[in-house]
Amino acid sequence: MKKYIGLRLLQLIPIIIGITFVSFGLMQTAAGDAVDAIYDNASSGVTEQVKAEKRVELGLDKPFLIQYGSWLKGVASGDMGSSYISHKPVFETFISKLPATIYLTITSMVLTIFISIPLGILAAVKRNQFIDYFIRMISFIGNSMPGFFVSLLLIYFFALKLNIFPVMGSNEGWKSIVLPTVTLTIAMSSKYIRQIRATILEEVNKDYVIGARARGIKESVIFYASVLKTAMINIFTLLALSIGSLLGGTVIIETIFMWDGVGKLAVDSIKMRDYPMIEAYVIWMAVIYVVVNLITDVLYNYLDPRIRILEGE
Repeated sequence: MKKYIGLRLLQLIPIIIGITFVSFGLMQTAAGDAVDAIYDNASSGVTEQVKAEKRVELGLDKPFLIQYGSWLKGVASGDMGSSYISHKPVFETFISKLPATIYLTITSMVLTIFISIPLGILAAVKRNQFIDYFIRMISFIGNSMPGFFVSLLLIYFFALKLNIFPVMGSNEGWKSIVLPTVTLTIAMSSKYIRQIRATILEEVNKDYVIGARARGIKESVIFYASVLKTAMINIFTLLALSIGSLLGGTVIIETIFMWDGVGKLAVDSIKMRDYPMIEAYVIWMAVIYVVVNLITDVLYNYLDPRIRILEGE
């Protein structure tokens, strides 16, 4: 197991090099650069000579491969550089935004689990009954609405009309987290309810369940001891992937609610062509997905004995 974990972590190196190289190249093809973004909003006109001097200062006058090699060398030595805009260390700035994103991730996942798992199980147990149709209809409606639309509806009713929660920002304690959490939960729960229902119904029709029924085992025992336990492994995978997405920062939601997390930081950095900050976000996304998938695989080993047999452990 330790060897397996070590090999998976080593995979991070080529993955990070590959995606950062591609993203760095794509940024070079964009119209304008950080210097243009810095001086576009200047109150007075800025000469091209001033811009050229700024590019030399930031190293943007060098060829693409030299810029990338210099940046990669710095990252390898633990220095992710400084922001082109704020001139603050990239690593410290990025880390300072993580708590807000982690907070939003935890609240969204907890609420999603409490909603989607019970409703998905109930829909499967009451298959083709009124409650099943009702739950599926609600989940279909929730799944069909874009996140930005849901967020605007919530802001209109609960912030502007009822004045219960703040419109945006994170300055009012727990009230600030409610609307972005509910927005994310509606989207995720709507998707997971249907997937949980489908997973359980698939398990119910397998041979081991039919055999258990033939032996006279109670339906409740079959469901809770076998079906639900097996189905939870697949459900856990879906939830783990969502954790990765949330930790990467829900760009649209964080931007709409002005939630000061890594998603909003990424959007602001892209607008300002802040290349070092964008690359920090790219590295974070790569690390998150590799680590989350690794943790999922390791837990699989302990939850499902068949996987250990297949791996020869």
